[in-house]
Amino acid sequence: MQTVLLLLPDFALILLGAMIRRWMHLGDHFWNGVEKLVYFILFPALLVNAILRTTLDLGAAMPLLATAFAAMFGGMLLALVPKLFTRMPALTYASMFQCGYRFNSYIALAVAGMLFGSPGIATMGLIVGAAVPFANLASVWMLARHGNVGLWREVARNPLIWATATGFVLNLAGFVPPAPLQSFLGRLADASIALGLITVGAALRLDGTSGVRLFSGWLLAVKLLALPLIAVGVGSLLGLSGLYFQVVVLFAAMPTASSAYILAMRMGGDGRSVAWLISASTLAAMLTLPLWAAWLIG
Repeated sequence: MQTVLLLLPDFALILLGAMIRRWMHLGDHFWNGVEKLVYFILFPALLVNAILRTTLDLGAAMPLLATAFAAMFGGMLLALVPKLFTRMPALTYASMFQCGYRFNSYIALAVAGMLFGSPGIATMGLIVGAAVPFANLASVWMLARHGNVGLWREVARNPLIWATATGFVLNLAGFVPPAPLQSFLGRLADASIALGLITVGAALRLDGTSGVRLFSGWLLAVKLLALPLIAVGVGSLLGLSGLYFQVVVLFAAMPTASSAYILAMRMGGDGRSVAWLISASTLAAMLTLPLWAAWLIG
């Protein structure tokens, strides 16, 4: 119950975002602007600030990343299973496939910070920075025959990757930011969590799944239940424990990323089904994430 209460403010912010979008009629232009602010300015500041304030244990970084990648790869394999037994339009399948392993960075960093503070954000930031290119590559690979997107350009311009790399380089170099810079980064970091979760809520869509409910249900179970179990098994085999084990399991339990919808639309995919899956996984994670967190924290 205590863990549920710890995560309640984050979930309340998501629901608040959905209510603001529904009742205040601020328009798509407003929300697009807020999301860009969070994505390009506030969340990178959060990552740099957290990594600079954390003592890094690079010896456990490889098992940590190996566990995260194993969970994602397991999601890809499990997402392939329904294709063997069901018939659906190739473009719809290719669009929804990515929902079996992609992750919401906003929620991941918010939950890690709420439960474990700056060390949790730094650890989750390391995973996110490494996993974003892998997730994008796999998603575009599946959609490649149906559209075109500048994959490497997008990866190279991803602010979360650059922020993670910058933070780790400065940390390893022993850089200690002066007090005014620390305060500046801290203010930006404080704003990032609230605005990021509000934008997640504003993006919720539950207007149908285009007749692929069985596949949608399978992907929800894969993303929210199977992937964390894979992370538990692989992490245990690789000897992970403590913070690294807890964070990587929570990473695997995250709902699907909103960027999956953007990619599907850019490449001419089935955006409606992907939007439904993103929303359904976000709402379902309000039930499953506290359970995983409670089990991990004890």
